[in-house]
Amino acid sequence: MKICFFGSSLVSSYWNGAATYYRGMLKELAALGHDVTFFEPDAFERQAHRDINDPDWARVVVYPATPDGWRGSLEAAAKSADMLIKASGVGVFDEELEIATATIPSRAMRIYWDVDAPATLEAMETNPQHHLRRAIASYDMVLTYGGGDPVVSAYRAMGARDCVPIYNALDPATHFPAPPIPRFSCDLSLLANRLPDREQRVERFFIEVARLLPEKSFVLGGSGWETKDMPANLRKVGHVGTADHNGFFGSALATLNVNRDSMARYGFSPPTRVFEAIGAGACLITDQWDGIDHFLEPGREVLVAATAAEVAEHINTLTPDRARTIAGCARARILDLHTYRHRARQFNELFLGSSSRVEAAE
Repeated sequence: MKICFFGSSLVSSYWNGAATYYRGMLKELAALGHDVTFFEPDAFERQAHRDINDPDWARVVVYPATPDGWRGSLEAAAKSADMLIKASGVGVFDEELEIATATIPSRAMRIYWDVDAPATLEAMETNPQHHLRRAIASYDMVLTYGGGDPVVSAYRAMGARDCVPIYNALDPATHFPAPPIPRFSCDLSLLANRLPDREQRVERFFIEVARLLPEKSFVLGGSGWETKDMPANLRKVGHVGTADHNGFFGSALATLNVNRDSMARYGFSPPTRVFEAIGAGACLITDQWDGIDHFLEPGREVLVAATAAEVAEHINTLTPDRARTIAGCARARILDLHTYRHRARQFNELFLGSSSRVEAAE
């Protein structure tokens, strides 16, 4: 298929946590024979903070972040695509793109790919005039990168024809164990941009833990934290580019996952960081959310905490040997069941049926 995909950015992870999801999925879809074009706006200084060059497995079209820019790109895509995909969270002209993708004349299948489904659904539920309430029924399918049955049921209740989660996963060619980087060395690390619906949970599960354990060291990576007061044993290192992700995750005794509010409420929404960190060989501690055991076995492959005190207890009792054992078990599980190759095969079976099962097995 010729797939035309409108997303935030394929080439930059700057203020763009979905970048590795896009890269992992689309690279493996291209490996299965699909022709991929990715359309992204020239916005938020992402082109000045590129992590990768244009890949050889996708054509990247950077369009001006203007009305003429998105319209011209969508019109060109609609003429040639077999599948036209609008991802959530492009960042500029999302409403216009979502309505136009659903209605523009085209032979293409229309897909809405929600990379933050819990937040989208909560916005739709609280706003009876939300544009997606009208547009979503015109899409052939909704795909999400998390959410499980609660998200599927909620999207169907909103009028979606169907909704299928294609979860975050690991690209083992991108995230793998690497030598530690001294400036990231610590007892517990966290890589997360500062966002309104995550900040309180970061305070609760990370910053408060640093206050509880003044003798331990903590490192916080991600954009937006420059003005946030932190305890003295917590170092802020700012934006961490994808080239340093493996070293970041491999430099701490353990690394922390903190879900955004809506993702924790819906459950079954492990963010990309979970798979990236485990792929890089990290021992993962995560805040508690429904569905963890669908991906990892608590206590054996991941450490789970419902409070700051439980995170602190994990850090106090964790030894380097146990951390390595947990990390090794988790990585084996993810490689066996949760790579982007698995997800691409799921996509092929979903849209191409039995013929894709033969191709995917080869």
